[in-house]
Order: sequence, then structure tokens, then C-alpha cells
Amino acid sequence: MLPAGQEPPSPSSAAAMFLIPQPPQPGGAAAACTSICCTCGVPMPPNPANTCSRCLRARVDITEGVPRHAALAHCPACSTYLQPPRSWLRAAPESPELMQILLRRVHRQIARLGVAVAAAELVFTEPHSKRLKLRLRLRREVLRGVTLEQAHVVEFAVHDRLCDGCGRARAQGDPDQWWSAAVQVRQRASHRRTLLHLEQQLVRHGASDSALRVDGSAGGLDLYFASRSHAAALVDFVSSVAPARVGTSKQLVSHDAKSNSCHFKHAFSVELCPVCRDDLVFLPREASRALGGLGPLVLCIKVTSSLALLDTKNMRTVALGIKEYDRYRFEPLLTSRRLVEYVVLDVQHDPSGGVTVLGSPYMMSWAHVARASDFGKNDTVFTVKTHLGYQLKPGDLALGYDLTSANSNNLELESYGQSHELPAAVLVRKSYERGTTQDGREQRGCAPPEIEALAMGIGCIDLNNLSDDRELDELLEDLTI
Repeated sequence: MLPAGQEPPSPSSAAAMFLIPQPPQPGGAAAACTSICCTCGVPMPPNPANTCSRCLRARVDITEGVPRHAALAHCPACSTYLQPPRSWLRAAPESPELMQILLRRVHRQIARLGVAVAAAELVFTEPHSKRLKLRLRLRREVLRGVTLEQAHVVEFAVHDRLCDGCGRARAQGDPDQWWSAAVQVRQRASHRRTLLHLEQQLVRHGASDSALRVDGSAGGLDLYFASRSHAAALVDFVSSVAPARVGTSKQLVSHDAKSNSCHFKHAFSVELCPVCRDDLVFLPREASRALGGLGPLVLCIKVTSSLALLDTKNMRTVALGIKEYDRYRFEPLLTSRRLVEYVVLDVQHDPSGGVTVLGSPYMMSWAHVARASDFGKNDTVFTVKTHLGYQLKPGDLALGYDLTSANSNNLELESYGQSHELPAAVLVRKSYERGTTQDGREQRGCAPPEIEALAMGIGCIDLNNLSDDRELDELLEDLTI
């Protein structure tokens, strides 16, 4: 018999409240076996406590001691939340990041009570209510072999509080004094191709999201941060994607003699290597000897944390880091702005010259080429050794450097040319018809929207007005091919 006014619990709710290990029973005996609650006498599945879920929940409260209310600091200026002791994390409303911040605020109190969190979800609240609700599903073993689960809601009161960076900005009032660390990225080159690639890498990986402000200046970017750690993280990222020379400095802003605390402003100077991809380099005599007789006329085929230099005569490749580069400080002999279009007349492959450099296959071949501008004027044909044997075939167009008409002020090149025979041309890459790419797609205008948005980058680099279209075309070609 049940007490007056008490209803028997449903089997589904009772099963949801317990995790009962039962030994396997043959046939349908497990479904037919029932027991009587020792308190209310309701039929129920047997358990070691011999008590139904309603009676057990009335006797034991696993949420006792678990906080029901908590406070959360929120910066209204930059939409970040305080993660004690001093970290400010950005999280969108009802996002997994916000749930993680809330769980960390109550996890320590829950762990002390020996209660485990089985599930968690956010409860919708009005944005203007300044309240956040987190529904937890708590689990704890109350008796031997009996585990009880119970729902628990924690309400967080959101208090507006400015973070360190926004607080300094509000106190000082001058926007130029908000930052605590600045990173200046520069490249001393005519076309700054590596700088353009670095800008789209920052957008792709979100490395500059923590910056307070990004400004474009002559020759590079200026990024301002609220903390030195964020600036140091960006410097490490730049050094991992491009060869860079890093310098640091700091300036004392204020000093408190009573608490012996100082406030500094830090500055990072990051200078990228002037040698870019597809540049032709003439190595100094000391550099060529140190690299085992490489070159001295080499081609830069890839730029990562080091320079990949390829000797097209013997297909040798050397990776040159920024420390090795600083020993010689050589400049590019010819840049990609001096590329000349050639027409490939014939290609003869060397079967023993196939190599793979940084994931790209190359084959040493002999190519008979003629300048595209000479067609109809003369019959000048050049025979050059190239590494583009896998890509070129008769009738293709190729871009290369014309050394017969190149004018440079390199004295070492002139002395080397008097005792050695220089190649007539150095082919750099295959060229496609203007307006199309490798798969026949138009180069500008019909590229995927995400590629064009990535190519625009942060949009703070001040390019030369005469070369904007050409540099953006080269960047789009690198991203799509």
C-alpha cells in the first residue's frame, strides 16, 4: 500500500536516477524480477539499497554544498570574460568556450565534494538580464553499488568590469597610449612579396586577433597589443613562417617606489629577409664556399622559416636560415619584376636528374626557348638547363630571367662572368595565358571568394600604386595554383 497522496514513480524516471550493476540473467528472468521498496512499498527493480529513487532522493541530496550562485566578470569594451587570476578570454554567447569558462568557476568546489559532472548545458537567458544559467547533471555513488544522478542549476551574475588593456585605455584617454607591447614588421625589398604572404598567413591562422590595433606603415605593419605575451606569441609565429631578424627593446613608463613595481612598454622589431620567392641570387664567394660550392647563381624556390636555394646546374638544394643569412647579407640579383616571358620550343629530359625538394618534384632538363618579344623580329634561340622538366612541354610559356640583357651593379658577378660562362637565361616557373590559371579558371574576378578575401589580408600594407595589380595577381596565382 502507498501512503495517502503518493503516486508510484514511473519506471523510466527510476532507471534514469540509478546506475546499477546487475549480473546477466538467462532468458526473461531479469525483466520479471522485481522488489519492494523498504520505505514506501512500491514495486521496483532490485538494487543494493532496496529503496526506490524517490525515497532515496528524499534521504540523500548529492547537490548539498554545490554552489547555486556565482559571479562572472565581463569586459563590455572587448567582450571578454575573466579567467582567474588575470586571464581574459573571448567567448561568444552560448558558445562552447563560454560553457568552459563557467565550468571552470565551479569545478573546484564540485571536485572537493566527490561529485562528478555527467553532463552540462546552457539555459537560455535574456541578454539584458545580466544572468547566465548552467544546468549540470551531477553523479555520485551514495551507497555501495548505487549511483545517484541529479540535476542542478548554477546561476551566474555577470558584472561589467574593464580588462587591463581597456582599463588603461579608459584611464589614459589617449588611444596611442593604450598598448603595452608593439610589433613592427618590415621588409626592405622592392616588391615585398614575403610580406604579402605573411599578411595572408596572419589572417588564415588568426594570429593577429589579439591585437588592439593594426596599422600600415611604409614597408610593413605595426601591431599593438595589451600584453607582452601576446606580442611575443606573434613574433614566434612570424619567425616560423618567414626568415626574420628579431630585436627587442623596452621603455620605463612609470615606477612605484613603495610597492617596487614598474610599468614598461615593450617593442619588437621584426625584419624579414629581403630575398623572396622566385628571386635570382648571386652568392658571395665566402657563402658559396661555406655551402659546399653551391652556385654561385642560385634560385630561391621557397620561403618558409628558411630560404630554399636551388642550383639549376646540378639540382642541389640548400636551406639557409636567418642566422646563416646574417653572416653574408647578400641581396637578390634580379627580382620577379624582371621576369621575361619565353616560348618553349623543345624539351629534352635527363632521366638521372629527378629530385623532390620540399614536396615539389623537379627534373633537370635541357630546354630550347625563345623570347616571346622576339617572335617575328629575329630567330634567336637559347638552350638552357632548367629544373622544370616535369612541367614544361613544347609550346608552353615560361617566365625566366634574361641574363644576356640584364643590367646589374654586382662587381662579383662581372668578375665571375669574365672567367666563367653565365647561362643565357634562368627559367623560374611555367606561365599561363593571361586571365587563366592552371585549371582554366580566370585569374582575377572568378577566383573563389575565400581566396580573394585571403589575398587581401589585413588590408594595411601600403603597396606601390604602379604595381598593385601585378603583386595581387602574383599572390592570387600562388594561392590558387
